[in-house]
Amino acid sequence: MDSGIINLLPHFQAFCNSASTVLLLCGGYFISKKDKKTHKKCMAAAFLASTLFLISYLTYHSIAGGLKFGGQGAVRGIYFFILGTHTILAAVALPMILMTFYRAFKEDFERHKRIAPWTLGIWLYVSVTGVVIYTMLYHLYPGSN
Repeated sequence: MDSGIINLLPHFQAFCNSASTVLLLCGGYFISKKDKKTHKKCMAAAFLASTLFLISYLTYHSIAGGLKFGGQGAVRGIYFFILGTHTILAAVALPMILMTFYRAFKEDFERHKRIAPWTLGIWLYVSVTGVVIYTMLYHLYPGSN
């Protein structure tokens, strides 16, 4: 794969996370207004954005490796705290997202409604902190490979 394309992937990943955040917030808004049809479309689009992120992320890191964080002092601790909570909750989010979607697909809305707020909160945290991590790593405190 062309190194120029590889170097664009982190920016694409930030775009996917940003899109996912907006779509999740819209999905939450529409379900609060009882607009199930638009809610479903927003959540499906958020799932697609997150899936594209994950494919891009795995592709990038399998080819390019990682980028070392360049910040020093207190900001380093903040970065690693955000990264750690992001990573743990990303691992938790995936099965929750799949379960929430499964319950909606099966029209098991009572059980769907029990897990959906938790899923939404964790998914939002992961998508927002993904953009924060990207901004810190690639724009505020760039490091090296």
